Amino acid sequence: MTTPSPTTSFADPAPAQRLERATAALNAHGFTAAILDDAAAARTRVKELIPEGAVVFTGASETLRLSGIEEDINAGGRYEAIKPRVLSMDRATQADDIRRLLASPDVVVGSVAALTETGSLVVASGSGSQLPAYAGGAARAIWIVGAQKVVPDLTTALQRVQDHCLPLESARTREAYGRPSAVNRLLILNAEHQPGRATVLLLREAIGF
Repeated sequence: MTTPSPTTSFADPAPAQRLERATAALNAHGFTAAILDDAAAARTRVKELIPEGAVVFTGASETLRLSGIEEDINAGGRYEAIKPRVLSMDRATQADDIRRLLASPDVVVGSVAALTETGSLVVASGSGSQLPAYAGGAARAIWIVGAQKVVPDLTTALQRVQDHCLPLESARTREAYGRPSAVNRLLILNAEHQPGRATVLLLREAIGF
């Protein structure tokens, strides 16, 4: 079975007017959203948003890896990074401790599979490890979103997950772990009720899946 090639429309950056509509909708729904030029600008903004010494969890994300944000947080020494700590723990004997650490950090940083022009964020996950923090467990959440992830509506967002993101993520996990990925859990964030908790940095360029 061959891996489908990425759908061109799901890989190309959305035009400026679509980014502006999505940003306006996010802000209307309680998120703090801004459009930035590129990943370098997002990298700088994330450093400004997260105070030194904060407990920070980075969700699995090609966007974070490619932008350098993942390395800044997990290897920079500025924060109390959860991911390196969890990777050093015994999953058999410390599973409860790991679960609690991932669920309620000071700050969670990640990306999403799709962002609708009506202001909904769609997150797909195989394990679900990042979802509690995204949904409300973290005191603050920051998502960096490439322009190619902006779609008109939830129907198109779910199509993007299945037709574009899943094949690419499965190719990555086959290489890294010897097995394909799966969309075992979906989280849809339609609004944020806590002012100032959730920030969306929408880039003008494409990055990640």
